[in-house]
Amino acid sequence: MKPGLPRWVDITVARAVLVLGAPLWVLVAVAVRASSPGPVLHRSVRVGRHGQEFQLLKFRTMRTGTSGPAVTVSGDDRVTSIGRFLRKTKLDEVPQLLNVNRGEMALVGPRPEDPKYVAGYDRRERRVLEVRPGLTSPASIRYRHEEQILAAAADLERCYREEVLPDKLRMDIAWLADRTAWGDVRTMARTARAIPSRGPG
Repeated sequence: MKPGLPRWVDITVARAVLVLGAPLWVLVAVAVRASSPGPVLHRSVRVGRHGQEFQLLKFRTMRTGTSGPAVTVSGDDRVTSIGRFLRKTKLDEVPQLLNVNRGEMALVGPRPEDPKYVAGYDRRERRVLEVRPGLTSPASIRYRHEEQILAAAADLERCYREEVLPDKLRMDIAWLADRTAWGDVRTMARTARAIPSRGPG
């Protein structure tokens, strides 16, 4: 397994963004609370390095007390107005820097997945569990408009399990084979450029 960015870089960047952006994060928290009743942060169980489960943190983007599929699609009426903005700009994922600081995640790595999907990984796919999951990766850039892709599917669950997830895992495994620290830096730069784009691509 080739090394990526050293751990101290993850910690330094995570803490810097959390501290320097604190005024904005406070405004986001106020907007989330004002949008609908419920907590500011959403916690969901995800599978991390070596199969260890942890609580993934996000700014809450959906109304509480609603039910529906585990994966969301574009136009999901459970998502609040501020939630749509946070998802589009990826600001909902900023609290994951706390996961990075705690050692549960890295800046770059395979996106952490729900235990029910990880249970279906074959031996080769479980290689992604050998590293810390990340905020971004080549696969997450490719599927940055996943909600729009899934919205066009006739069977949401089947599309995610049999088409989207296997392709993301294939990309993650290929990335792991050729990973470098400089490659991780390029991935973060590509992520920053990709966020403003619209539509699948």
